[in-house]
Amino acid sequence: MTYRTVMVALDGSPACSARVDVAIGLAKDFDAHLIGLAPTGLVEAPSEPEAAAVLVESGPSAWALLMEAAEAAATAFRQHCVASRLSSFEAVAEQASVANCIAERAHCADLLVMSQPDPDQPGHRQDRIVLEQVLMHSARPVLVVPYTHQGPLHWQRMLIGWDDSRESVRAMTDALPLLRRAQKVMLATWHRGQGEGGAEWAEAGRGLERSLQRMHSMRQWLAFQGVEAQPQDLVTTLPVGEAMLSAAADLSTDLIVMGAYSHPRWTEMLFGGASNTLLDAMTVPVLMSH
Repeated sequence: MTYRTVMVALDGSPACSARVDVAIGLAKDFDAHLIGLAPTGLVEAPSEPEAAAVLVESGPSAWALLMEAAEAAATAFRQHCVASRLSSFEAVAEQASVANCIAERAHCADLLVMSQPDPDQPGHRQDRIVLEQVLMHSARPVLVVPYTHQGPLHWQRMLIGWDDSRESVRAMTDALPLLRRAQKVMLATWHRGQGEGGAEWAEAGRGLERSLQRMHSMRQWLAFQGVEAQPQDLVTTLPVGEAMLSAAADLSTDLIVMGAYSHPRWTEMLFGGASNTLLDAMTVPVLMSH
């Protein structure tokens, strides 16, 4: 398994250039074809009747402006690729909703590159919704680049967040081309300890033991795939997302690999979760799969 086609989402945001740099670096590393995708987004329909009537008249020009912006992003991408001497690339500007367009087009790529939304930029809330929708519906892994990132990425130290879920297994499978290049890979799981006494604690202890057995089986599977991972059973009093970020900082991690929204979406929305924590506070790139 390798990455033969990489796709990067294009827009007019300040983070776009750094995101394209990351995608170009990946395309060069894996000798992959790079696709730049610039969806127009949709013209928002106003709720007031008078404004809706104006939209009917100005709709064509509004669409033209959106397409003009998408074409400008696609042109900047082409120029960036040419300047980087990338051998195989294409740019696509498409009149479509952003999330649906990216998720559907990504079916024809091995890896999708997007950015963490910048809370200081206009449209942050909508950008966050788009990213969540893509993560939930994309059939491909998404490499999310921090909005503060500048310069090339390094792939020496990687942290896999393991929680015995289908999503975490899929994420580490999707990340294999990168994991094989790493000098150090940590396969980590976090728990809060067993406490003392009681049938519930005993059952929790048995569940933890089974989970650790499966984690060591996953380590063996990774070894068969050419990845030597160091298993880590970590006790924490922090929420898992915060504990993962803390471990990434302690280890000078270059990449976090984790499943996206491995718990029901409504519990993530009500109580937070590792996925939301990483999307809000990531300090290094995160490869996520749902």
